[in-house]
Amino acid sequence: MATSLMLNNTSCRCREYLALCKIRVVSLIVFTAVIGMFLATPGMVPLQALWAGTLGIALVAAAAAACNCLVEQKIDAVMARTRARPLPRGRLSNAQAILFSGVIGGAGLYLLDAFVNPLTMWLTLGTFVGYAVIYTIILKPATPQNIVIGGASGAMPPVLGWAAVTGEIGHDALLLFLIIFAWTPPHFWALALYRREEYARAGLPMLPVTHGEKFTGLHVLFYTVILLAVSILPVTTGMGGWIYLLAAVALGGRFIAYGWGLWRDYSDALARRTFRFSLWYLGLLFAAMLVDHYFRLPV
Repeated sequence: MATSLMLNNTSCRCREYLALCKIRVVSLIVFTAVIGMFLATPGMVPLQALWAGTLGIALVAAAAAACNCLVEQKIDAVMARTRARPLPRGRLSNAQAILFSGVIGGAGLYLLDAFVNPLTMWLTLGTFVGYAVIYTIILKPATPQNIVIGGASGAMPPVLGWAAVTGEIGHDALLLFLIIFAWTPPHFWALALYRREEYARAGLPMLPVTHGEKFTGLHVLFYTVILLAVSILPVTTGMGGWIYLLAAVALGGRFIAYGWGLWRDYSDALARRTFRFSLWYLGLLFAAMLVDHYFRLPV
């Protein structure tokens, strides 16, 4: 009986720590990083770079997520989608969150330095600081353009994957960065639109809170147009062929249609659909790029 209770408590505690890691967000980060690895080489990714790079990037990303939860726990407590996180509920202490973030973040950086290369380790550390400190602590509570400026950290994973394989940052890696950088504002603003009242209660100056639905919808539309243009750039460098081009145009056109709808005839339901589509957009676009990479039909 005592053993069973101990196992249940251990299982519950593990779930609380996993909740700090924001697994769904980290999964998307790891996915784009791995795509960056495969796009960096015409053949297969070296096994050591693949496993150590993937695990190292995942651990540091999870550590950054835990730091975000630590800093924003008071904000999380007043927002419906985040109030069940471990820190607002008191399931974990600040000290436990700090220790956990330090251990997994340090382990991730060690893996990258020892088994991948120092460039990837330093870039990943810079990404951690950009998200956990510059975006979370400085930008997010200070400006409605927080997600535009802070989006640079979220756009880094494919660059990290590229560097893990090549030991350098190529121009094609920067195009992958630009795609996610342009994708980030319409993705997060769609979420902020239908969660605007929660952000207002939390005191965060998100664009829908400070400038309203119409203005934000126009910005979503503007960035989806930019995103379509940026997403076609890999074709001009030879990184993308016909398969990728058709996917980029189809997905980008659909995203623009959502942006147009948010601007012209806003509804919370449409904002939710736009947010869900934005997740599919990024996953499908990068998957199309990977398929195109190995089944190339040059433009």
